[in-house]
Amino acid sequence: MSLTSQGSIYCESKNTKCTVLLRFTVTLLAASTENRGILVQCNVLFLSHPGPNPVVFLQHGLLGEGSHWVENLSNNSLGFILADSGYDVWLGNSRGTSWSQRHQHLSADQAEFWDFSFHEMAMYDLPAMINFILQKTGQKQIYYIGYSQGCTIAFIAFSSMPELAQKIKLFFALAPVVTVKHARSPIMKLSFLLDRQFKTLQVGDCSMLSSPKHASARKGIFECVSLQTRLDVYTSHYPDRTSVKTMIHWAQVAVDNSSSSSKPPVSLQETPPLYHVEEMPVPTAVWSGGQDWAADWRDIRLLLPRIAHLVTYSHMPDWNHWDFIWGLDAPARLYSSILELMEGSQ
Repeated sequence: MSLTSQGSIYCESKNTKCTVLLRFTVTLLAASTENRGILVQCNVLFLSHPGPNPVVFLQHGLLGEGSHWVENLSNNSLGFILADSGYDVWLGNSRGTSWSQRHQHLSADQAEFWDFSFHEMAMYDLPAMINFILQKTGQKQIYYIGYSQGCTIAFIAFSSMPELAQKIKLFFALAPVVTVKHARSPIMKLSFLLDRQFKTLQVGDCSMLSSPKHASARKGIFECVSLQTRLDVYTSHYPDRTSVKTMIHWAQVAVDNSSSSSKPPVSLQETPPLYHVEEMPVPTAVWSGGQDWAADWRDIRLLLPRIAHLVTYSHMPDWNHWDFIWGLDAPARLYSSILELMEGSQ
């Protein structure tokens, strides 16, 4: 993980050694899931606040990875801002990312390793990472900040596992993707993935646009990013890797949402059960962007009545999907509000 910032930490390897620069220290730790997966988490601490401190966990979105929270300058990256404010910051990496391709019995070269979608991320990865953090820190609760698919898996996990939900003090949902009836993202247009002939192919991992020859195509994804001078940083980490099954699951969500149902399915069955977001007991704060092509504000408006413990909802009319993690005005318009809510809950 190359955490490029004015307060950067450059990790020497994908194991545990890191080189610490300036004001922050970082540690890479591995958590094992119930089904034998190994997930790497990054713990960022401000050197002047050795702890113990309130814990906040940040979870990336689809095709993302943990370094997205620290890719701007230190005064513009949520991970560093939280650490600077005295929080014990943990960055999650879902299975299949470049950081979490280890397993106790399987290799990433085996198709079985990639037999997962975001359902497994919610039901196995999140409990493993959250319980690992609580065990390491001695805390009883954490703050959870999710972005995009990082919100999706949180809604699934916290509504399905009450014992896990009790460990979350506040859930901050940034551009949550749950209902995708109005989403304009190209990823939501992949209905061909549901074709039976395609699904019978023995396809393993999915590393979208990861080849250097696709660098220009990658940059085209970020045309709306406000900090164009850092495109090389963003495109070096996005898109990362995920499974084909995850993409198929999203394609199924999109198809189901375009028909009679407004709730995503729980698995890749012909008649899948539904998630019950209404049963989630966690206090939740939600933000949406008016120019967001993935987490369309109209879809989020459909989601809001289903959140039983909605703390606050804010809408940024001029924001797109990237502004939540990379926007130049995010510290003033979003991150300051997150800090206020955290401080008010202590």
